[in-house]
Amino acid sequence: MNTPPEEHINVDHQKLHAFVSTAAQTVGLPAEKSELLAELLTTNDLRGIFSHGTQQIATYAILMRDGQLNRDPQIELIKETPVSALVDGDGGLGYFPAYQGTLLALDKAEATGVAVIMSRNHGHFGAAGIYARLAVERGLAVYVTSGHQLRLEPGDELNNAAGGSPMAFGVPTNEEPPLVLDFGTMHDLYRDEMRDRIAECAPGLLLRSIGMGEICQAWGGLLSGLSIDHKKPRWTWPGANQGSLVIVFRPDLFTDGEQFKAEVDEYIRRVRKLQPVKGFAATHVPGGIEAEREGRFRETGVPVGGWHRERLEGVAKELGMEVPW
Repeated sequence: MNTPPEEHINVDHQKLHAFVSTAAQTVGLPAEKSELLAELLTTNDLRGIFSHGTQQIATYAILMRDGQLNRDPQIELIKETPVSALVDGDGGLGYFPAYQGTLLALDKAEATGVAVIMSRNHGHFGAAGIYARLAVERGLAVYVTSGHQLRLEPGDELNNAAGGSPMAFGVPTNEEPPLVLDFGTMHDLYRDEMRDRIAECAPGLLLRSIGMGEICQAWGGLLSGLSIDHKKPRWTWPGANQGSLVIVFRPDLFTDGEQFKAEVDEYIRRVRKLQPVKGFAATHVPGGIEAEREGRFRETGVPVGGWHRERLEGVAKELGMEVPW
């Protein structure tokens, strides 16, 4: 999914940022939120996470324009303790309550050692790794997940219970790029033929993926207040069908924090010297490929493939804008 396309044009990331921000503002999202959204999506492109990069504005802009999502959400802190918070997204995109909530969780964890936040009443919150990276940049370990409104009916395939099922883990470092594992538990398993092949040769892999997805739905969705009955929507805005959960803690609760990060650095260096998995040219730890791509793409531009171009050209036409190439 996120392999750089062979056929592509290189587009300066600043031009992509400006395009996303302008598109969002064109449909009514305030400038400050538009700039944050553009920064997060463009940074995903720079890391090669194209599935959750600037092409997503093609969906978001239309959802906001057509009234599926609130184009001017007022983020509200609903409930708070010294170690927790519940943040309401007011029917807008999930980036804003999840981002604001994560920053609050980081402050709480630095003060108390551990913190957890829940966001609710919003749309897509993007790549879970966005929020994991906020934590590791401040020396904290982190887990992130999200859940959405399911539509489960008797007789459906079991994999439907897992939904989209994103999650991310983050581990801070000193000298090496941080460990950031960011994935969807069911990606590559949506197609029937792929699931059938894996179920036959390694059923445990499939069942573990589904099981992790079910935890994502319970912790990231139902815990936020979503109903298991899709006919009884909890929130006002039709596109506000998701929640998210972020858990952060200080490594020095258990060991010397600086020594821990030094050990993780050495762990990463040793892993790089191991033999790669068959079919791969190099060995990486989670987040390693993204770090390498980000440095390169900032210099060469983001490789925008055919499907990516079509998505941006489509929304540009809808909104009467020029494309950034």
